[in-house]
Amino acid sequence: MKIGIVCPYSWDVPGGVQFHIRDLAEHLIRWGHEVSVLAPADDDTPLPPYVVSAGRAVPVPYNGSVARLNFGFLSAARVRRWLHDGTFDVIHIHEPASPSLGLLTCWAAQGPIVATFHTSNPRSRAMIAAYPILQPALEKISARIAVSEYARRTLVEHLGGDAVTIPNGVDVDFFAKAEPKPEWQGDTIGFIGRIDEPRKGLPVLMKALPRILQERPQTRLLVAGRGDEEEAVATLPLDMRSRVEFLGMVSDEDKARLLRSVDVYVAPNTGGESFGIILVEALSAGAPVLASDLDAFAQVLDQGAAGELFANEDADALADAALRLLGDPARRDGLRERGSAHVRRFDWSTVGADILAVYETVTDGAASVAADERTGLRARFGLARD
Repeated sequence: MKIGIVCPYSWDVPGGVQFHIRDLAEHLIRWGHEVSVLAPADDDTPLPPYVVSAGRAVPVPYNGSVARLNFGFLSAARVRRWLHDGTFDVIHIHEPASPSLGLLTCWAAQGPIVATFHTSNPRSRAMIAAYPILQPALEKISARIAVSEYARRTLVEHLGGDAVTIPNGVDVDFFAKAEPKPEWQGDTIGFIGRIDEPRKGLPVLMKALPRILQERPQTRLLVAGRGDEEEAVATLPLDMRSRVEFLGMVSDEDKARLLRSVDVYVAPNTGGESFGIILVEALSAGAPVLASDLDAFAQVLDQGAAGELFANEDADALADAALRLLGDPARRDGLRERGSAHVRRFDWSTVGADILAVYETVTDGAASVAADERTGLRARFGLARD
């Protein structure tokens, strides 16, 4: 099958949607399909052979964050050229309602279109206001996928229609087989995310850290991600700042090793999350997970059975839960065992097969419609069948 996938966000700025598209494309290629991904990218960005650049993206406030998107006449021309050259059996657009390549592709594409909706935003005035513009494009979509019940709810409430829920995928074995790193082991808490994006929750964790260190002064916080490190620790007492180690941007291999090494992985995100791929990665690596009780996070963690939950934005509740986990090896072992079993439902062997089944359904439907149209034309003009 020839599959065209559209990434709305810049390929050179790491994010959950980009990782999802990358992993999906590589799994489909390994299964024998021909895949091309169209994505924004800077001119000097090294790209995999299956990615086609749609040009440089610009930062745009979107869903409580700043997304790097690509839109305009030049982008539309590149979309049309990519579609013409690709002659795809199916087009898979991610975030078609965002002002980026997905919407441009919806307007220009013909044939079966599958769309995946990642955003969870129950009060999006912008999406409501844009509905009259979006509607003609969205009506061309043959099948809709939502990565979670909360992304599906956002879609239904703002744009109408419905979607099948297929979660983000993870290569579970990649994380499960990673080698722990000795210097990251022993009384360590892990955090991975953009340091200077408040909704990722690092300020909440920093607010909880003094209580944790007062009771367990040997604890270290390992932080992986980009952002202003000095600003991140500005609220900590001076004598505690040495207990925070910033690792900067880490490779996929080091991310897996970090998650395999820490005693507790903390996800203190405060909102705007439709899924929580980092939770699935942490569970895959066998890390005991402590997360804010966002609806999407609670769903990923099986309502607290596969990981601990604390009240969102409550630093005291985070500190209490972290101290309980750090002081209870048996509880951590139990979370590792339940999390490792629970996470298998998110493996690409399952998620990829579900997405491929959607592709096959829409392409079979398109072929059936085309056959019916040919039969109708033959009957109309009295032509014999082939």
